[in-house]
Amino acid sequence: MVRHAASMSDVMSIAIAGLKASSARFAASANRVVEQRQVDLAAELVQQKLAALDFEANVRVLRTADKMMKAALDIFA
Repeated sequence: MVRHAASMSDVMSIAIAGLKASSARFAASANRVVEQRQVDLAAELVQQKLAALDFEANVRVLRTADKMMKAALDIFA
């Protein structure tokens, strides 16, 4: 099986899509808490915590990709 390395722009695009997805997931949970009368607050808290962790992980991917790009530019500059 041949594996191809993902380009830096692919990595950043995936991380940005992950940021958007986790933000939407958090917002949906927050809206359920506000709008619904019968809501499982514990389950929604778990969903919000998972969304926050997903968001943080994607931010770390972006920061790492940025550092790698800067290091590559420093090498070739």
